Amino acid sequence: MKTEPEKCKVRRTSESASHTKEKFPQYNMVYPKVLQSVLKKLDANYKSFFSLWKNGDKSARSPKFRSGKYFMTLVYNQSGFKINNGKLSFSHKVNEIPLSFEIGNAFDLLEIKQIEIYNDDPYKGRGKFFVSITYEEIPITEYIDNDLYQAIDLGITKIVTAVNTQGKFFEVKTPRADQYWNTKIDTIKSRRDHCKKGSRKWIRLHRTYRKMEAKKSNQIKDFQHKLSKTMIENTRANTIIVGDLNVKSMAQSKKVTGKRKRSQNRSTQNQGYLSRFTEFLTYKAELAGKKVIRIDESYTSKECCVCGKRHDMPLWERTMNCDCGNVIDRDRNSAINIMKRFLSQNALWTSYQKFSDNLRQTGLQMDTCITANIQMT
Repeated sequence: MKTEPEKCKVRRTSESASHTKEKFPQYNMVYPKVLQSVLKKLDANYKSFFSLWKNGDKSARSPKFRSGKYFMTLVYNQSGFKINNGKLSFSHKVNEIPLSFEIGNAFDLLEIKQIEIYNDDPYKGRGKFFVSITYEEIPITEYIDNDLYQAIDLGITKIVTAVNTQGKFFEVKTPRADQYWNTKIDTIKSRRDHCKKGSRKWIRLHRTYRKMEAKKSNQIKDFQHKLSKTMIENTRANTIIVGDLNVKSMAQSKKVTGKRKRSQNRSTQNQGYLSRFTEFLTYKAELAGKKVIRIDESYTSKECCVCGKRHDMPLWERTMNCDCGNVIDRDRNSAINIMKRFLSQNALWTSYQKFSDNLRQTGLQMDTCITANIQMT
């Protein structure tokens, strides 16, 4: 049941949508909830911009104007659609043709939260149209802390470097699908940019470019889905600790000796976004009755996991060689520090002592590590 402030907010939003329809009669063909969602998204974008600018992010830019040539995502929030007998139908006032799709009977008994219609190439709707269905799914089992933990450090060369409380390592090298596609994509973009925009040849090359981008993106996403599922199913730990990466700052262009860090920025963004892999890991863990916790990973790759001394570790230096005699891979050192930081912050001293004893028994030897490679299709 809605409270009075919530009722007033809904009323104001409805009034603004009605006012928009009076001013622009062509919008009468659109379902009212869709217009409300567009205004809410625009308002959220401006709020995000002002928040970033207020916090000192001078690289933040306000939302730009886009003409009617761009297809906007249509959001149906809890109404304006109907799912019955394997058919998804939308409300619209364009013509007499019913807007319905065959989706099967899998969604008939689910609690649908939201449905979106979007296009992967929004300019003039040249791409393919998709329907995204958001629904609520109840986890199979509830989360129980079983005193087993796994810490994960995310990276570019190795997307995952993990260590558990038994002191065993698990790492996965990233299959660089982007390196295969980037040269082909750059060639097509160069040929396209030498054509007159909007010409037949430009449209044909742009369509080819979009297909390559989609293929690259789908390969990376498929790999991340398979890896996250494999990790959740094959670990006995119910608690997974992940370093909270600031991917946005990693991808910023910074001048170094007159050149931009193009290769580093491109590698960071073309991995399918490390933050997206964390999201895959999080929701798969919740469905399996496990939990993913993000903690600050500042200086975890620069501090020695044995003595705690902080070193100057540029990105190209992949091995830590400390004065205390500790020689260890940079990512494994970071994973150990993430585990130690989580256990100490949560006062889990018994688990902390077991973890330290297990590491001491293995002697941080690399032959105890488990390396996994996930094949892409």
